Amino acid sequence: MKYTQLGRTGLKVSRLVLGTMNFGPQTDEADSHAIMDAALDAGINFFDTANVYGWGENKGRTESIIGNWFAKGGERRDKVVLATKVYANMAADGQAAWPNHDKLSALNIRRAVDASLKRLQTDHIDLYQFHHIDRDTPFEEIWQAIDVLVQQGKILYAGSSNFPGYKIAQANEIAARRGGTIGLVSEQCLYNLAERRAEMEVIPAAQDYGLGVIPWSPLHGGLLGGIIKKEVQGGRRASGRAADTLKDPAARAQVQAYEDLVDKHGLQPGEVALAWLLTRPGVTGPIVGPRTAEQLESALRAVELELSEDLLSGLDEVFPGPGPSPEAFAW
Repeated sequence: MKYTQLGRTGLKVSRLVLGTMNFGPQTDEADSHAIMDAALDAGINFFDTANVYGWGENKGRTESIIGNWFAKGGERRDKVVLATKVYANMAADGQAAWPNHDKLSALNIRRAVDASLKRLQTDHIDLYQFHHIDRDTPFEEIWQAIDVLVQQGKILYAGSSNFPGYKIAQANEIAARRGGTIGLVSEQCLYNLAERRAEMEVIPAAQDYGLGVIPWSPLHGGLLGGIIKKEVQGGRRASGRAADTLKDPAARAQVQAYEDLVDKHGLQPGEVALAWLLTRPGVTGPIVGPRTAEQLESALRAVELELSEDLLSGLDEVFPGPGPSPEAFAW
């Protein structure tokens, strides 16, 4: 495994992030524990979750699965850089949130971190991430709440998720004015070969403010994992975001061109998609969310994959990025 610093911090993390969103809804607890053991054995030390994972009536279930794994001992907690998130309504789907039981008020942050710590069976969270922006809560209040948690030893760093570039700038400028607050150290965003809009403003803002970029959905919901070939061979069919995209003939042709290009180089589409992200400026590491041990093994191979200049150029031709900002939208 290869490691890097998380943004401007001294925190050293693996270049693959173990995403746990499938733990509970799609992968049972025993298999989830086996995947986490395999990830740790392979050198992955960066685990990502969220208080809402588990979904439906089981929100919080994923954190509980991780907490039970930590409770097995064997230095599991000490070896893991643990990241979770706050923002979501933790009531069952369809139920309205009780006042102050969601978003980023100081009251909800305090309540939510204590609930996550209990489920995770740990005394601290290494990276506490704001899952979305909260238009109703000023950053002065958010940072005051985070400062208290840092002083109490309950969290070490704060990060963002799904933030636009201007909110990254606003958050860190206010943190700097307050003094004594390190501000955001990471941004978790949707970023992959098929979805490169983050290159316009989010990633430049993250780089300017020293945030590590943690891409989620690196295979774009399976679209970049060889989905057309799998369909032809009678394997798993596209669903969700991938299925919606493939309904567009032009998009389907683009994905086919991608699979043909990767096949020409004798490589696997999913591994190339991950390896491409590892070449991108500012990227700490993509989040991989394996449902099985085999999927984890495939992701691990991507870390060692060296992409040729010819292949990189071909990928840009198939999936051209938006170009630099402001040129991408100014002229």
